[in-house]
Amino acid sequence: MSTHTTPRARLTAVAAVTIASALTLTACGSDKADTTANTGGGDAKKVSVTDATGKKVQVPAEPKNVVALSEMDLDSSLALGVRPVGLTAGRGQKGAPEYLAGEAKGIPVVGAVTGPDIEKVLQAKPDVILAGQLADQQVLKQLSEIAPTVVTVDRTKSWKKALSLTGQVLGKENEAKDFLADYDKKTAELKKNLGDNAGATVSVARYSAKGTAVMQQGVFISDVLKDLGFKRPGIQNDKGQGHSTPLSDEDLKQIDADWLFIGTLASTGKDADLFGELKDKAAYKQLDAVRDRHVTEIDGSKWTSLGGANAAVSVLDDIEKAMAK
Repeated sequence: MSTHTTPRARLTAVAAVTIASALTLTACGSDKADTTANTGGGDAKKVSVTDATGKKVQVPAEPKNVVALSEMDLDSSLALGVRPVGLTAGRGQKGAPEYLAGEAKGIPVVGAVTGPDIEKVLQAKPDVILAGQLADQQVLKQLSEIAPTVVTVDRTKSWKKALSLTGQVLGKENEAKDFLADYDKKTAELKKNLGDNAGATVSVARYSAKGTAVMQQGVFISDVLKDLGFKRPGIQNDKGQGHSTPLSDEDLKQIDADWLFIGTLASTGKDADLFGELKDKAAYKQLDAVRDRHVTEIDGSKWTSLGGANAAVSVLDDIEKAMAK
């Protein structure tokens, strides 16, 4: 995700006036709000959380209107039973990632992976904002003037850490712990069912108009595969420069493994059509995984994006269907 301020993220004069008015109204009623918070009654009760950057943020004890500014925030919220009032479009998507499209249907889009649209965030009237891995201090300041803003994703991009932190913010700590315990149980069961495929090499790649790209270390899917004890081929054992590393057709051998999981960000449209072109390439046909029929076409919005709790469990299901005995 870009951490630079985009034109859409800049505060317009209209938004600035609206925020200023909202802050004025809050200040006028601040004495009453503080009293309620101190006595522990009403919706004004606050709790302190430490976000992914180490910053302490005061958030509502039971937030009602949550805005999710990353794919992982949306995933975590839905996994904990909280439906946000605003979301940012997933990577390569017009709305929520495809694997969350059903659950997220009807939630207004308030930005993209490049950054939030401040005016749309304001219109959503959030009482807490989950800011993903957003690092632009100017944008974070603008958001915090609308509602308490929590950076939920640290440099490791760990979905487990993000889920636990989101659980604290949303008052769903027990739900987060239960989810993680259930994930660990499913992971252990799947490892037992892998049979001869336990410890196999697994490659994950994405195809788009820009060509083939592999998922390296430091991204969501690599953590899930590590939990299952799989090995990764070649450069997939290294930490990449960004979210994915592009390969030329001449280097396509680098996506080969005992098992290959590959797909596009969208199941329909141009990306999906382009994937058909990849299958016709001689270099692709020569891969051992292709010849052994150990290739699974995946939902790239789930496997090769920022990911999250629901994505992790769904990936376990995909792997079980493909590889379990």
